[in-house]
Amino acid sequence: MIIGPYQGSCACPNIPYSGVCGTAAKKEDTLIVPNVHEFKGHIACDARTNSEIVVPIKDKRRMVIGVLDIDSTHLNAFDDIDKKYLEELMPLLLDGDD
Repeated sequence: MIIGPYQGSCACPNIPYSGVCGTAAKKEDTLIVPNVHEFKGHIACDARTNSEIVVPIKDKRRMVIGVLDIDSTHLNAFDDIDKKYLEELMPLLLDGDD
């Protein structure tokens, strides 16, 4: 996977199609990881990360074209409310995109 625009500390420019991002993309479903240190295969681009939420970005054909990856330095930083609203946001970001 190739990292696109991001905000925050330096990200890995390329990551294997695995880890939290790759798993969410393969499953085509949002993945909440309360403690990344307990996630087998987690790719640590920033050692300060403790929890993560990854939301697949899907085009109009419902094909995964990317992921939104949000990390936190706090454990258990994300929940189903975050999941709900981030998933609702994705189509709005892609509205009009072909």
